[in-house]
Amino acid sequence: MTEIDQTELDKLVKISQPARRALRGAGITTLEQLAERSEKELLGLHGLGPKSMPELSAVLTAKGMSFKS
Repeated sequence: MTEIDQTELDKLVKISQPARRALRGAGITTLEQLAERSEKELLGLHGLGPKSMPELSAVLTAKGMSFKS
């Protein structure tokens, strides 16, 4: 299957396909949208688990951003 519409997150973050689908399903396609959520909120998404959080956090930190407190 070919990825047709890569989101900003798809280009920047190396996470599993289920985690990618969870983020897309929640309407999270940009770093700004990701930063509007807390880690607890994100971990509540079906398909996104604790293994994805360090990668997501690292990308946000590299851009001077963080998860919502």
